[in-house]
Amino acid sequence: LWIVRINAACRMRGVRYSEFMHGLQLAMVALDRKSLSEIAIHDAPTFDTLVEIAKAAVAENAKALAAAEK
Repeated sequence: LWIVRINAACRMRGVRYSEFMHGLQLAMVALDRKSLSEIAIHDAPTFDTLVEIAKAAVAENAKALAAAEK
């Protein structure tokens, strides 16, 4: 149920669940799925911030990988 809730909240914000979770891992945000689910339901502005953090971490990682390939 937690994953379903997180996935729904992510989709509403235009990001895939897997990308969101990967971005949080890259940004070293250590929240479990239960906590993320509760934040998604009860604190939308904080979840929005987490989505932005995850997106930024994924973008930064992609940029670093592209630079490393050159």
